[in-house]
Amino acid sequence: MYKAYLTVTTVAIVVTLAAIGRPSEARVVKFVVQQQGSYLGGAIWGNVGPYEMLQGTAYLEVDPRDPRDAVIVDLGNAPRNAQGMVDFSTPFLILQPVNAQGSNHKIFYAVNNRGNNLEGLLTATTAAQVAATDAGYAMTQGYTIVDAGWEGDVVATSTNLVANLPRAHQANGAPITGPMRYEYYDRPAGSYTTNLEGTAGFLSYEAADTNTAHARFTVSDSEGGPQTAIPPNRWAFGTCPTGQASLVPDNVDLCYFDGFDNTKLYTLIYQAKNPIVMGLGFATTRDVASFLRYESQDDSGNPNPLGTTIARAYAAGGSQTGGYLRDYIYLGFNEDESGRQVFDGIIPWIAGTDRVFINVRFADPNAYSEQDHQHNYLQNSYPPFTYSVTTDPLSGIHDGILKRPRTDPLVMQIDTESEWWQLHDSLNVVDGRGRPVPAPSNARLYFVGNTAHGFISGSFLYPTPGTSTLCAYPTPASGLNWETLRASLRNLDEWADQGIAPPGSNYPSRSDGTLVTLSQAATAFPMIPDVSFPTVYNTYQLLIFGPLFNSLGGVLTLQPPLNGPDYVILLPKTDSNGLQLAGVHQIESRVPLGTSTGWNIRQPNHRGPNLCSLTGSYFPFAITKAERTANGDPRPSLEELYGTHAGFVDAVTTAANQLVEERFLLDVDAQADIAAAQTSNVLQ
Repeated sequence: MYKAYLTVTTVAIVVTLAAIGRPSEARVVKFVVQQQGSYLGGAIWGNVGPYEMLQGTAYLEVDPRDPRDAVIVDLGNAPRNAQGMVDFSTPFLILQPVNAQGSNHKIFYAVNNRGNNLEGLLTATTAAQVAATDAGYAMTQGYTIVDAGWEGDVVATSTNLVANLPRAHQANGAPITGPMRYEYYDRPAGSYTTNLEGTAGFLSYEAADTNTAHARFTVSDSEGGPQTAIPPNRWAFGTCPTGQASLVPDNVDLCYFDGFDNTKLYTLIYQAKNPIVMGLGFATTRDVASFLRYESQDDSGNPNPLGTTIARAYAAGGSQTGGYLRDYIYLGFNEDESGRQVFDGIIPWIAGTDRVFINVRFADPNAYSEQDHQHNYLQNSYPPFTYSVTTDPLSGIHDGILKRPRTDPLVMQIDTESEWWQLHDSLNVVDGRGRPVPAPSNARLYFVGNTAHGFISGSFLYPTPGTSTLCAYPTPASGLNWETLRASLRNLDEWADQGIAPPGSNYPSRSDGTLVTLSQAATAFPMIPDVSFPTVYNTYQLLIFGPLFNSLGGVLTLQPPLNGPDYVILLPKTDSNGLQLAGVHQIESRVPLGTSTGWNIRQPNHRGPNLCSLTGSYFPFAITKAERTANGDPRPSLEELYGTHAGFVDAVTTAANQLVEERFLLDVDAQADIAAAQTSNVLQ
């Protein structure tokens, strides 16, 4: 039944392969630098010196007849210029050394997340705000930093990068329409209105029909629970900041006359129109990077601001953008229109098995699936999951992300514990029945234990535990340390440039008992007072979106989808102190001050005990044995672990030196961590 839908075939309605004529190149037609000036007041970056920032617009075009771009959904339905090409554009930023002799002739392409640069390059006001990031490290090494917009549904501002992508239409100019589904959760109590997309700062697909009787708006108490239809006369398309009396009809907003309950889940399914050709986002990254790496000038004669001396190019991106880079590789965009490799290496962070799935009609790259909401959305992952080419046992799909040896990049994927709970990370290393799938030789997979979905920088010391409105347990948890990413960029460069193999993949495994079922993970976790281990995780069922969708993308004709068979999802196992057994251990878990997890549980009145988003938990150790005994805490106290402040500093020093030797920490960052331990108040 399922394989009939899942055969990877041409999606004829949306992918135009007709009349492959002369070979032609998608390319940068104009690369216009509009602003150029000193970066952060001329701050000095190591021996490289100051950097300058260039900002401007790249104007691009693709030939819809070119077979290399045939995978882009609705490209054949996009408007064409007089030459039969499809035009689009994107803003860019470039940071390059002021003194050319400081350049190492390599690009670090820091791909933005929802238009926002993760390293804060456009919003930073001091060098210190950037220095601790991977981009900050790259600048001390002489890299040229690049970013450009790829997502076309974000509201553009002066501090983000948003691609200007065309909208598809029928051959006669009539709108293309189709089903669109949005889910609303954790809405502010007492609010009445939202844009259809559900998140401020994002564009919504216009309703083709604003008659609410022709749409479906429902409410439920929990994900997967019964949905109650909201009568068509209790809501409208439009804005209403104070309720029904303030309604202003339109086709991009929703007004709920009775007001949202922030403990409920709401789902809207309606007929949308005018889809963005979002798959062109991949072409923006490919073509901007290729132009800067290989070309001397654009079609208009404007010079490449990087000259012609670039020897290597690397890309990195986190969370949404990590999934974007996985899809970028899978769909073949690391080969430019001249057949050249674009990036030598790519580092997706905290992506799990996600691919961002922008290559569909009515794409919504802002959405992602969690256990508690949007569970059966496309962003819930879809085969293939693994970098290795293998046969998925449940769908029958034989595929993999890395399947083009000539142009595939070297890959280092780095994930936290959260991705195993929420983003099906086990499917990167086992198949749908739980059988191991080894990573290929050109990929490294690293699990960073006792971390949650996010970043920390600088000091390894945890913040004081706080509280969350929605989450039951103390936050914040430890995150992926920028220090780990900085070392990984160094390792990737040595791998690509010098052939020095990086540390081997390190992740939980069935063979050594560190990758287990939920019940086994719960049994291993310590009985911390007033803490309950999760009873749920984000399951995965094969999703059937209809015959016009496959692994490459397409059209989602079934909304909601049909649920296919269940996949086996496994979780990492901890020791009796709640510390992960497998993976790369940052200083935070080698010299712990408490138990940090990649999970948290929602408050009882906010759909508890479901998982609380991608948030982690932090349970500090008691200081003394007497304190932990009085609390009934089975975990050792800080005094039992380290004895004194000096013992703690010694432990940090040992751990930092070990991490340097293992190549997961730079010398400069190790020394900073040791200094932070010395000045800390731990056991003082």
